[in-house]
Amino acid sequence: MTKVGILGAGLMASQFAFLFVRRLQVPVVITDLDQARVDKGLGYIRDHIDERLAKGRISSDEANRLKALVTGTTDKKDFADCDWVIEAVFEEVGVKQQVFGEVEQYLAEDAVLATNTSSLSVDEIGAKLRHPERLVGFHFFNPVAVMPLIEVVKAPKTNDAALATAMEIAKKLGKNAIITKDTPGFIVNRILAKLLGEAMHAVEQGTPFDTVVEAVKPLGLPMDPFVLLELVGLRVGAHVLETHHAAFPERFFDSPALDELADYGHLLEKDAKGKTKGYDPKALAIVKKHTAPGATPFTVEQLRARVEDGLADEIHRMLEDGVVSAPEDIDLAMILGAGWPFIMGGATPYLDRVGASERVFGDTFHHPPVRGVA
Repeated sequence: MTKVGILGAGLMASQFAFLFVRRLQVPVVITDLDQARVDKGLGYIRDHIDERLAKGRISSDEANRLKALVTGTTDKKDFADCDWVIEAVFEEVGVKQQVFGEVEQYLAEDAVLATNTSSLSVDEIGAKLRHPERLVGFHFFNPVAVMPLIEVVKAPKTNDAALATAMEIAKKLGKNAIITKDTPGFIVNRILAKLLGEAMHAVEQGTPFDTVVEAVKPLGLPMDPFVLLELVGLRVGAHVLETHHAAFPERFFDSPALDELADYGHLLEKDAKGKTKGYDPKALAIVKKHTAPGATPFTVEQLRARVEDGLADEIHRMLEDGVVSAPEDIDLAMILGAGWPFIMGGATPYLDRVGASERVFGDTFHHPPVRGVA
């Protein structure tokens, strides 16, 4: 690896640039629509280098060297000597196609292109490329510097060289990489979409929010579905549910309530210090407005069984479809990318222990079954 190009200079792109220059110690160039955006991105990167210097983690000589390795431009010709180019632009196929199309003409034929999409089709993103075989999915999790997982997406046209390069770069970045098929949501977001969709469907059926929270507690996730939605952004959450409902309408719910909540902007109510103190009254009113007439709320036990069975079914389908090669890939992805408790061994051992696997497909994910406390 001799030079990295990053399409974008926003917060995510700047996080990428800081990580690449720190871990790979190679020149990194960023670009955006105008010089002001580029300068803002460069400022973010330099500030983070200065923070490491102030904390004594690097010397002044290294700080100066890292800063010198990072440049910004609005001219795509400056990407000509990059052998790895990753985009971090708006999550829309047309936008990603456009930025790749603008830069591909200047790249060497052996340069690898990577997309950080979280749920879009990598194959579709590369449909207009002259060399779609060199495009690979490279999905980071936020915050980039902290989260240890990268989903490496092998699209139908992705060649072995691009895939091997992506895996090697992930390793040098200090990340754990899991290869996944090019499918909606890949691994983590597909499973979370199932959970979040069931949670929103439940409250739209009149189930109290606290009942939903109680129902999913045994999964041991670091936050309940509604806190997670607030964290990732209601608009992002709505987009994820819409994407999965469009791909698998018979198994994934869309959520009219979440669409309106995304416009409103809040689900949780916070005090002056930013601490959550409950659910926003207007958000509750929005959900109530979308409650289906004559709907029957779920009990804790009913919803827990529904969520567990739904997860077992979806994960079984993912394995049958070759999204990943083994249940252990699912478990590692959920531990590293979604905070599933390491002590519980991952999603599939849990689903085996509670009997969801046998209820859904008459078998277990592991042979012999993983036993222990559910």
